[in-house]
Order: sequence, then C-alpha cells, then structure tokens
Amino acid sequence: MFKRLSLPDAPAQKTVIVYFDGRQVTAQDGDTIAAALLSAGVEACRTTPVSGSPRGPYCMMGVCFECLVEVDDIPNVQGCQVLVKDGMQIRSQHGARRLG
Repeated sequence: MFKRLSLPDAPAQKTVIVYFDGRQVTAQDGDTIAAALLSAGVEACRTTPVSGSPRGPYCMMGVCFECLVEVDDIPNVQGCQVLVKDGMQIRSQHGARRLG
C-alpha cells in the first residue's frame, strides 16, 4: 500500500533494524517509527480502549495520537514523532494508555 519515494540522485540511506511485536522490521536511518511501520506493511499499531478497534498512523505530524506505541518499555510514544534507532523494541499499545 505504501511505497518509499526517493530522489534519483539521493545517496543510499543506512539500513536500521527495529523490532515490532517481536517481528524484525527493516527501516532507513531518518525514518520515523510510524513511517517505518507503514512501509513494512503494518497498518495498526494500537487498539482503542472502548471497542478494541485497530488504529494506525493517520496525520503523521503529531496531532491525532493514532500512532501511539510502546518503545523500549515506554508507553504512549507518538510513532510519527520519534526516529528509529537500531535495535529499538516497539510494541503495539492495546486499550487505555498506561501512565508512565
């Protein structure tokens, strides 16, 4: 569904490996968590507290909070605002947000 775009003369980006719910995901250095997950085919990264409906990145600019994930055991991280780092452990966030 999502396709990475690049300029013809752009230098190759460094590859970064992160883990989403235990699954290895290859990203590019400089990607946000949300962009990396979308390009890996992940459409939902959290569920709603009331109905359990799946949610995924939407606005990609930090306004909607649909991309909340747990990163290295820290809950309520906006995936569209955080850059990937090699070895990062990312988990889906289910239900109501926990306070840190």
